[in-house]
Parts: sequence; C-alpha cells; structure tokens
Amino acid sequence: ETARQWQAAPKTRGQMERGKIPTATMEGAQANYVAALGAGLKKILSKMGISLLSSYHGAQIFEIFGLGDEVVDLAFKGTVSRIGGLNLAEVGAEAGALWRKGFPSAVGGAELTRLENFGFIQSRTSGEYHANNPEMSKLLHKAVRQNDADAFRVYLDAVYERPASVLRDCVTLESGLPPLPLEEVESVADIVQRFCTGGMSLGAISRETHEVIAIAMNRIGGKSNSGEGGEDPVRYEKLADVDGEGASATMPHLNGLRNGDTATSRIKQVASGRFGVTPNFLMNAEQIEIKVAQGAKPGEGGQLPGKKVSPYIATLRRSKPGVPLISPPPHHDIYSIEDLAQLIFDLHQINPRAKVSVKLVASAGIGTIASGVAKAGADVIQVSGGDGGTGASPVSSIKHAGGLVEMGLVEVHRTLVENGLRDRVTLRVDGGLKSGRDVLMTAVLGSDEFGFGTIAMIATGCIMARICHTNNCPVGVASQREELRARFPGIPEHLENFFLFIGQEVREGLAELGLRSMDELVGRTELLRARSGEYVSAKTAGLDLGYLLREAGGTCSNSSSERIAQGVHGTGPVLDEEVLANEAVAAAIEANSPEGAGRCDVEFAITNQDRCACGRVGGVVAGRYGDTGFKGHLGLTFRGSAGQSFGAFTCGGMAIRLVGEANDYVGKSMSGGELVLVPYDQGEQSPPPVLFAPEDAVILGNTCLYGATGGLLFARGKAGERFAVRNSRCRAVIEGAGDHCCEYMTGGTVVVLGEVGRNIAAGMTGGVAFLLDDAGTVESKVNRELVSIFSGDESPAALQELQELLQMHLDRTGSTRAEAILADWPASAARFKMLVPPSELAEYVAPAESSLMGSSPSASASSSSK
Repeated sequence: ETARQWQAAPKTRGQMERGKIPTATMEGAQANYVAALGAGLKKILSKMGISLLSSYHGAQIFEIFGLGDEVVDLAFKGTVSRIGGLNLAEVGAEAGALWRKGFPSAVGGAELTRLENFGFIQSRTSGEYHANNPEMSKLLHKAVRQNDADAFRVYLDAVYERPASVLRDCVTLESGLPPLPLEEVESVADIVQRFCTGGMSLGAISRETHEVIAIAMNRIGGKSNSGEGGEDPVRYEKLADVDGEGASATMPHLNGLRNGDTATSRIKQVASGRFGVTPNFLMNAEQIEIKVAQGAKPGEGGQLPGKKVSPYIATLRRSKPGVPLISPPPHHDIYSIEDLAQLIFDLHQINPRAKVSVKLVASAGIGTIASGVAKAGADVIQVSGGDGGTGASPVSSIKHAGGLVEMGLVEVHRTLVENGLRDRVTLRVDGGLKSGRDVLMTAVLGSDEFGFGTIAMIATGCIMARICHTNNCPVGVASQREELRARFPGIPEHLENFFLFIGQEVREGLAELGLRSMDELVGRTELLRARSGEYVSAKTAGLDLGYLLREAGGTCSNSSSERIAQGVHGTGPVLDEEVLANEAVAAAIEANSPEGAGRCDVEFAITNQDRCACGRVGGVVAGRYGDTGFKGHLGLTFRGSAGQSFGAFTCGGMAIRLVGEANDYVGKSMSGGELVLVPYDQGEQSPPPVLFAPEDAVILGNTCLYGATGGLLFARGKAGERFAVRNSRCRAVIEGAGDHCCEYMTGGTVVVLGEVGRNIAAGMTGGVAFLLDDAGTVESKVNRELVSIFSGDESPAALQELQELLQMHLDRTGSTRAEAILADWPASAARFKMLVPPSELAEYVAPAESSLMGSSPSASASSSSK
C-alpha cells in the first residue's frame, strides 16, 4: 500500500513525466520496495553475524534503552533493558503527537502542504535536538580561534543548557568534601596527557585535518589515532624547516607550524581492512589499536566511497583511485577470543615497545568480553559508544546502532575489578565527549583516558554540514577534493587551545569536588547522584539509574596513573630472538648491502609453538630501513611445523623458506620479500619422507596473506579458507584453496593450480586471479557481483604474467603441477579462468572483450558478500 500511494501521487507522476525520477509501474514500485526491505534486513543480519532468517526470529539480539518494564514485558519480553523508561501511556502520547503533526486537518488544523523535516539527519531549528549543531560549532570556533576563555564559557553554557541528550546528563557529582585551592590540584599539563582523539581515517577526513589533529595532540602530550588507512612516512620525522610565518616546505598545505612539530599519530590503528598496515607503519607506533568494531556502526567494516579515494589516498592504502574500499566485517578478522589473542601476540611481536589496545563497542555483556581481552594480553581497552561519528558511512549504517557508552564503561570497569583484572589494563572511553564535565563523569565510571572524535574535528573547522560521505565538505575537513581542502581553516593551535580549555575545566571540577588528582576520582561511582528538579523531563523521569550508581565489588591494586604508566605486556621468549641473535643475520641487517656481509642464508628448526616467526625480524628491518629500504638478503630456512602467523610482517630483502607445513595467517600484512612453503622432501629422514602428492595436501591454513601489501608467496600445496583476503599487492601461487578465496582483494595477483571452494572473489575490487579449471566448476563458485570471468588465454598481459609466476613457482618449489602446465604452454593457459574486477579491465582485457563472458558487474562494492 505504501508503494501504491507513492506511485499514484500526482507529485510522483509529475516527476516521472519530467524525467526527474525513473518511470515505475505500480508493480515495479512494489517490487522495488520489497527489494529495499530485503536488502535492509540482509544488512542487519550481516552485521550481526547471522546467516539465516530463522536464526534472526526471536533472537533478541538488540538492547532496549528508554522503555519501561510495562512496554518491554508486553512487546519485547526477555530482551535486555537495564535502565527502564517510558510506559505505554507515554509511548502512546508520543506516537499521537507525531501523528497529529502529519495529519493536522484531522484535529481541526490546516491542511498540510508538505511534511515537516524533523532533523533526524541534519540539524533543524524546529527538529530533533543535535548535541553537535551549527550554533555550538560557531561558539567553539570563536573560543579556540581567539584563545578566549570567556568565549569558551559561553560554549560550555550552550552544552550544559541543552536537554538531556546522553545518560550522563541525568547524574551529577557530589563528594561532600570542601573545595580545594586550584594550585593544590593536578596540573592541566598532566590532565591533558590523558586525552586522545578518535580513530578517524585519512580518507574519511582530509589530509589537512588528519595532520593538524596529530600535531596538536603531540604538542600537548596526548595521543592522536591514525584510523584505518595508514600514514605517509614523511609524518614520522620532526619538522625542522618551519619559517617565521609557520609554513614548512615539508608540509606546504599546513599553516601555524613550529619547528619540532611531528604529525605522526602515536596510536596506529589495525582494522579488519588492514589498509595501510605495513611493518614500517607499525614500527612507528607507540600504541597499536585493534578495531574489533566501531561504536557508531558495530558489526560493519569501514567504508570509503570511490570519490574519496584520491591518488594520494590510494597510494597509502595500496589500492586504485576512484575504486570504493570496504573493510570486511570484523568477524573475518576476529572470529573468537583466540583469534584476538593471536593478533595481540603478533602486534607485540613486531613492535615489542608498543602497547596494544582493543576497541570494543558498548553493549550488554561487554564486561565478559573485556575480561577475555585483558587475559589475551591487551594493554588498553577502549569502550566506544554509539554517539561517535564517521566521515564516510551511509546513514543506514549509523542510525539505530551502537549502545550507551556509560552503560558499557561501567560494566567493563566493574567486571574487571570483580575479576581481579582491572590493574592489568588502562581503560579508555570515547563517544560524544565534548566538555570537562564529560571527562569527570566518565572518569567516575572507570575511565583512565578519554577520547574525543567529532568535537576535535569541529575545533579544527568542521561546521557540521553533515555531508561527509559526499566528498563535498564545504570547509575541506572531510573532503579529498583539492579545491575544498584549500578552504581548510584549522591550525594545530586551535585544537591545542580546545584541549587546554577542557583540561582547565577538569582541574576546576576536581578542585570543587575537593580532589587533588584524577587518581582520586577514577572509578568512584559512590560520588554519583541522580539529578532532580529542572533536569528531569517527561522522557527521563522513568529512567532507573541504579545500574550506574552501584559500586564495583572489589578494589584495584594500583592507581589510574600507575596503570597508564605500566610497561608493555610481553610475549615471553620467541624464536625470533634466536634468529636476531645469529651473527650472520645481525651482520646482514647491519651491513644493508646486496653483497658480502649483507647476504646470509641460515637454517632454524621450528615447531607449532613458534608463533609469528619472522615478525620481529621484519619489524627490526623495517624500523631501520622502512618497508622497501633494506638492500641486503636475509635467507632464512625453517624446518618443521610452523605456528600461527608464520612469515607475518616480512619486508623487502627477506627470503623465507619453510620445509614442512604452516598454520593460519601465513604472510599476514607482509609488505615485501618472499615466502616459500614446501613439504618435507623425499630425502628427509627426520621427519619421515613425504608419502603423498603435495598438490593434494593442505600446507598452509586459513586467512593467509591477510592485508598483504607486497611480496611473493609460493606454496606447493593447498591453502585453507579466505586465502588472500584483503590482499593489496602480493603475488601468490598455491595449488588449491578453500572457500572465500580472494575475498575483498584490492590488488595483487593470485594463481590457484587446483580445486577452489565457493564464494570466490566476493568484494574483490582490485587485482586479478587465475584459477585452474580442469573440473569446469569455477564459474559456478565465483561471486559475480564485482568480477568478470575470462579465459586465461584471452589477454597477452595475462599470459605473460601467468607464465612468469608459474615459472617462479616451479623454480622455488619443484611443483610437478606447474611443470606439467608449462610443458604445454601456451595451450594450457586456456585451462585457466581469469577473474577481473572493473578497475583492472583496462589493463588485462581489451574493451571489445569485456562483455564476452556475460554482463559486466556493478562497479559498486556496497552490496558485496559479507
């Protein structure tokens, strides 16, 4: 009926006649409506990790905020609802008020000519209140640009006079202690070192915004976060060429610089997309953040529209300009706590000096998850609420998603205390923080550090136009268009001023409470009181705040400052220490030469207890010479069964050979070098000689080459599932693979000389794959939403690359299958199917041939399989 009313409306008919919208019949409109509902439902199922509609029925996977027991017991019985809220009469009154606005003539009003804009997306004066709104932005801009404390007070008045917008607005702090003189309270300089900025990627926001935020945070001793997207290595060095006008030839696009500034993000993020994650990137981190999920859109990977993928962004992300980039949903990366523990181990392995933080989403049960994260070796746990923003995602991703940060934070703190784990980790919070009061409130709930996201962008110049995803930001904060970026008004001092104002407000708040430091405030929920009087509205009167006010049942053995200052959780003794202690290896790294001492070939035994072998070696090399600057040759041969993440983080100049077999995550985030895996050869006596056909046996596990940005891999045997997921530039040859091969690839080449499982090339936006198809089953297994299928002999460029890789594979592994194919070359090339996404068609396929194998797929990656 909805579709029928729309299609029959005179306005709709008029737009169709004028060509403003496509012509649609009644049946077509209804079919489109059903398809849209189906797509939306599938998106929800996807990000919740649910495959079947029957599993969604009655699953009660959501949490209720703001509905009382009367409503919950009637309509959502059994669903989690911890703070109460509106009763049936109040829900009915609200629904009735909304209906009367839509049909005023039914209650004696004038006939409605157009529907009211309630401001659900963009702020409207008469619509829904937005905590971040243009008026507030103007007040903040005036304060930080003029460094005016009085103007900042006006900004704070606007923040504090707002209607209750977040749960912490419903409580206040009372200590019962007399106020202290300000000079007896912890300094602003110490307080602001607890401040961080959110993980906003370079790509979602502009280069200027990203670098200004990093410089400002480094000035005050706080931490900026790279987000997922990598960083330009030029940012790792301190500026020494700033002139008297605050300009630098190193960063000519920025103003307000000082000698000694550095634009490196102290926190480097590792997300499910692995964009920009290279050994050099990780080695320049003081802290590495694992983004399990994003507070504003839990369950989804990052999204960057093609129009935001400029040549510069594509270079950093090892992708192609103009091609949309999608991070896999988080469960591709971290399916279990064991997977998370392995990734934490891997990151500690490559950079033993960097702390590892894990970003979790506020939700019911997060305390149990956080306990597992603490036991898995994380140094920092971040709790993210649903009030965060994003500079690239569609509205459908961020509406009705995420939980209340206060609920998640207090549950994590309480659970860790009660399980004796709180002293092991630093707790960080982010999600809508914009004032010193927010810092004080979240500190009471258990946070040691405090993340600011959207408000930091506003301080640098954002005007809350809310068109980030369109690439048309009018002030260049969230655009990659050069003409808009030229309008960017921010300088580091603006954000520096904002955080110093916040620090001063926090200091004054501590003095008023009679507390000398943040250490005396963190986790003390007994200081919370429910607000009364004018702060209570019809919407908040029914809330039960007892969950927030209850104290944790236990104590913590150290202070907040001690938790922040404690050292990195180590990995214990590892095989790489033995490798690096080898004289030949050490000499080769030191010499950095293609000749003489710069070359070594050394052999080691390995067992499946040796995880992330070569990861620390790669970190040492990249830390000294970058991803591609090492000129020597590290020939490292290992014999045995390798543990998880063998050959992760390798870089140029490393030639790794495994005689045996490997587990999952081989070649994770490798940026260069060469990995060769062969089974025990016939001459081996210990272990026993090979008694099987290598091409029929699995030699490496699941999720190999995850996020690889370069290098070569040759394996004489089969791989498990998700081989080459999110591969960017690595070239690989294997002899069989499981399901989801080449998933989310953005570059590189994969050759498979054997059977492959289902769902091949889902989300593949770059690179090319050659699959041997002797059984004639490849086409039925390919996910054709993005890729086209061609014969391997249709392209001269393909023939040359395929032959080259097959010859390299034969030379390095002695593969009998590669030998047989090459013996019948080029006729045998026709036995391969070539999978090519739209971004690679021009290179591999002549224009006239691009539709030979059926219709071209959509260039949009937004509906790729998850």
